[in-house]
This record gives sequence, structure tokens and C-alpha cells, in this order.
Amino acid sequence: MPSTLRNAFVHNFLGNSPEWYKITIIVFLVINPIVVLTMGKFIAGWLLIGEFIFTLAMALKCYPLQPGGLLAIEAVVIGMTTADAMYQEVVVNFPVILLLMFMVAGIYFLKEMLLLAFTKILLGVRSKKLLSLLFCAVSAVLSAFLDALTVTAVVITVASGFYGIYHKVASGKSYEDSHDHGDDDQVHELKREDLDRFRAFLRNLMMHAAVGTALGGVTTLVGEPQNLLIAKQAGWEFMEFFWRMAPVSIPVLVVGLATCLLLEALGWFGYGAELRPAVRDILVEFDRYETERRGMRERAVIIIQAIAAVVLVIALGKHLAEVGLIGLMIIVIATAFNGITEEHRLGSAFEEAMPFTALLVVFFGIVAVIHEQHLFTPVIDYVLALDGDIQTPVFFMANGILSAISDNVFVATIYISEIKQQLVAGDLSREQFDLLAVAINTGTNIPSVATPNGQAAFLFLLTSALAPLIRLSYGRMVWMALPYTITMTATGLLAVTYLL
Repeated sequence: MPSTLRNAFVHNFLGNSPEWYKITIIVFLVINPIVVLTMGKFIAGWLLIGEFIFTLAMALKCYPLQPGGLLAIEAVVIGMTTADAMYQEVVVNFPVILLLMFMVAGIYFLKEMLLLAFTKILLGVRSKKLLSLLFCAVSAVLSAFLDALTVTAVVITVASGFYGIYHKVASGKSYEDSHDHGDDDQVHELKREDLDRFRAFLRNLMMHAAVGTALGGVTTLVGEPQNLLIAKQAGWEFMEFFWRMAPVSIPVLVVGLATCLLLEALGWFGYGAELRPAVRDILVEFDRYETERRGMRERAVIIIQAIAAVVLVIALGKHLAEVGLIGLMIIVIATAFNGITEEHRLGSAFEEAMPFTALLVVFFGIVAVIHEQHLFTPVIDYVLALDGDIQTPVFFMANGILSAISDNVFVATIYISEIKQQLVAGDLSREQFDLLAVAINTGTNIPSVATPNGQAAFLFLLTSALAPLIRLSYGRMVWMALPYTITMTATGLLAVTYLL
């Protein structure tokens, strides 16, 4: 225990984070105003981006909300952005915040049905290669018509369920016992190796599924938020958007799925982890136990959840309302008809998403700095000054690199606005505008898989409660995404250059 008040303050700052991490954050906070005064806000802005990415990379040492939030607050205080600019970024992205608040909670109330369905798939498909391909392909198809964050929430719920089952049994407890899945001290020594391999197995599936959301998200008008924005600026309807993206999105999809199989076959980059027989036996026994104890009330719960899932797919597919509002509808349906009326039972559903929602608002503060200080302007001006033939592939790469650094929706918004202004002014032909719009959409969707901050679904996975359980850190996520980044980006670049 701290012996003095000073030591208590030092101990309380960022809690149980390592001392070197606390010192690093303090150094960041001290040097930022100095850089603003000596080198200007432009340099300080790029430094701030690097610092914020550092907090994301160290997410397992300290949740990024606190250190990242301190950086965002300081950015406002020293004049790199304003509270109003940050608020405007939040307002523009309010549909995403609404989605996180309600859709993730809605998925929570479907977990029994989802766990049942995916348990049957996991136990029914014994080939790891086929199972990985299935996770990647299904995530791609769902993301093309639903939302990447929703799909990610589903697979996180499923993986958390699998992990919780095995960890509880490996700790010598029964299915009905309460248990802390983050505490490995109770895991039997003989089962620790199986637990580590199971973590690797789940990491594989989660990464394949996360990449799948990017593969599907690029293909349709509703796949990602920036797709709809680009389509509105270009005046494209659903099928026109699909066919214009197809010369790039379809080859990338094929190569992405092939990469999935190749990684599992070769076992490179941390892939190829098999589900050990001892773990499979526990999951089989759990499935048998659940089947035997499933009475009429439990069956009714699953039926209601299945109906709610069908309603969810139809509502999202037809875009009957904002995604977040559809999530709220699912919460009402799944709780009203399954007898969940206590406030504390409702509140537990929001625990997973709210920290990430707060982190995302902080992230929008960093985006506000990028916007206010025009950090990307030199890159945009350079690309727009290039000749027409080389402009399209360079647009693709420029959007990809900037999206991996910041946020693909923000980058797409800036680029599509710039070229729309040139089109209106008569400085750009309609044909070239259409080509550049395709390059912007595919560029912001495909190379951005390189880092967790490139896509919201990746960041959501990194900062979820599941990530530390399966040891999925920022660095490991970048490493496991690297082969996908290389193959998908190279394919996209070739397609943009030669097939458009």
C-alpha cells in the first residue's frame, strides 16, 4: 500500500499499468505543448496520431480510453482542435455510436441461440481449414448485407461462449458454477497447454472472421458506412455500386479466401492451430448436457431468439431504420418475450459495448485534430495533381495508407468531397470521377485491414473483453493480418490498375 499521499497519486494514475507505461504517457503529455510552440501544430498533430496509436498497441497494458482520452483532452486545451469540432465529428458518426450502444447489446440477448448454432457447426465441421474458410466466407456474406460491427459482435459472443465453457471445466468447475474466465490460477496444470492451444484456435477463427467482414464490406452499398457516402456523392444505386466495385472486390474476395486456406495449410503467422481432442470432448459433453437439460422454457427462449435473429436480418437487409434503432428493437423483442425485465439483467448487456463506445468518441477527437490541422492535405494535393493514368492506383494506395493510420470513414469522406468539388468545377471528367470513387472505396476498405485502427470492426475486436482472454494484442493482430494485407492490397492494386 502507498505510504504517502504522493505515492498514492502515483499508484492511482492509470492503475495497475506498468511504471514505464505511466512514465511514457506523462512524457507524451509534457512534450505535446512544447512541440506545438516550437514546431507548430502540424508536426504536433502527426506526433499525436503516433501517440494515440501507441495507446491502442498497448491495449493489454491499459485500456486505451484513459491514456487516449488524456491526449484528446490535451489536444483541445492546447488548441489543436476544439470541443465543438470534436462534437461535430461525433454527430457525423452518431449512427455508429447508436449501433454500438444498442446492436451489441441486442446480440447479447441472442447468445443462447448463437452459441447453440455455432456449437453444432464447430462440432460438425472437423476440418480446421474448412471451418476457417466457413468463418471467413460467412462473415464476408453477412457483412455485405448487414454491418461489420454487428457481424463482429456475433463472432465475439460465440467465441466468448466457447472460451468460457472450456475455461470453467479446465478450472474444475461445473457448468452451473460462477467463474472468472480471466483468472488462470485455478486452471489445472495438465490442461494449461490445451488452454493455450484453444486460445490460438479461437484467435485464428476471430481473425479470419474479422478479415471476412472487410472482404464483404467492400462489395455493396451498405457494407461499410463510407460506401453509402460515396454512393450518394456518385449517384449510384445498389446494383450499380456492386457492379462498379466488382472488378476489384471480386478478385480480392477470391484471393482473400484463398489466403485463408493457405495460411491454415502452412501454419504461418500464427495460424493452423487445431482444436485438440480433449477440448472437443468438453464441448461435445457441454452440448449433450445442454440438450438434456433444455426444457420447454429454454426451448421457447431459443425460438424467440431465432425469430428475433430473422427479424434482425430482414430489417438490416432492407434498411428499415438506422442500425442502432434496429438493435434497440431486438433488445425489446428478445427481453419482452423471454421474461428479462430486471434492470440489472438488462444492464449487463451494455457492459461490453460502452467502454468501446467511449473510446470511439475519444478517437473522433483525434480525427478532429486531423481535420482541423489538415494533416492529410499535402497527400491529397499531391495525388490530385498526378496524371489521369496513374491517379487511380495512387488514389487506392493513398487511401489505404491513410485509412490504416486513422479511420477509413474519415479518409473516404475527405477524398470523395475533394473530387466531387473538382467534378462540379469542371476540372474532372465524369468518367475519371467514377474511377476515382471506386479507388477511394476499395482503398479505404481493403488495405486498412493492416491495423486495428483502420476499421472499426477490428478495433472493436481488439478492445473487446475477449481479446485479452485469447491473448490477441495489437502487435499480434497486425502480424496475423499482415499476409491478408499483402495479398489483398496487391490484388486490389492490380485490379484498380488493369481491370477498371
